[in-house]
Amino acid sequence: MTSVLQAQALGKKYGRRWALRECTVDIPAGHVVGLVGPNGAGKTTLLKLAGGQLEPTAGGITVLGGRPAAGPAQLAKVGFVAQDTPVYAGLTVAEHLRLGARLNPRWDDALARERIARLGLAPDQRAGRLSGGQRAQLALTLGLAKRPELLILDEPVASLDPLARREFLQGLMEATVEHAFSVVLSSHLVSDLERICDFLIVLADSRVRVAGEVERLLACHHRLSGPRRDPDRLSAGQQVISARHTDRQSTYVIRTDAPIHDPAWTVTRLSLEDLVLAYMDKRIAEDRPVALEVR
Repeated sequence: MTSVLQAQALGKKYGRRWALRECTVDIPAGHVVGLVGPNGAGKTTLLKLAGGQLEPTAGGITVLGGRPAAGPAQLAKVGFVAQDTPVYAGLTVAEHLRLGARLNPRWDDALARERIARLGLAPDQRAGRLSGGQRAQLALTLGLAKRPELLILDEPVASLDPLARREFLQGLMEATVEHAFSVVLSSHLVSDLERICDFLIVLADSRVRVAGEVERLLACHHRLSGPRRDPDRLSAGQQVISARHTDRQSTYVIRTDAPIHDPAWTVTRLSLEDLVLAYMDKRIAEDRPVALEVR
């Protein structure tokens, strides 16, 4: 399957600090990808490397088969909406659309104008007078009207109220269905990712901890609860992701493709939030092997 983004041992260093390191991931085309992790995990760095705003310190990255921002043709394939949903406060909505048309060779003016009308944004209103949700929708409209093959969104709904978040994400999902492009979306809000994403990447401590299709990830991860047991007594092929112990009980989140037959364990399914939190658990993250893409 065609990849929209491939990274091999990718790293970015600021001074002595690695913002991203040893990042190896392959994102197939046609997915809405959720990128999640704590503050400082490297999410924005990875997205800026993909968008061509940053150059790698180590390793390599290709986007849609080419080097990020390698030239006009490559730039035209990728839309990018930054964390602060950047628009120009002094420009009107209509002036934003005219600017978008001049800067983007694949610009879809009909899409932009239809979407602005449907959102109820007045063309003569200046962006600085729009609400946060309206500015986010304007920024999304500019990204969609570019008609990209890949749309990158860095925390686009972080500052929005729940209603504005829902409207933004609903508009994004409708556009992906109608225009069939790929999306990489970073967010702290796992509930939002659970609603719209079918592929997940978890970053923690500047590394990719797990990546794969959400349905497959949830199918091969389980919570085991039972009498206290050390990890080395678990069955072969059960990779420990996180662990909790009391004097009498152990609770593990494990990854395995094999059936679990041990009657001592109570086995329960994980939510997406459970899965994300298990991979962000710092107490065993440094000792845990990195789980790369799950097919």
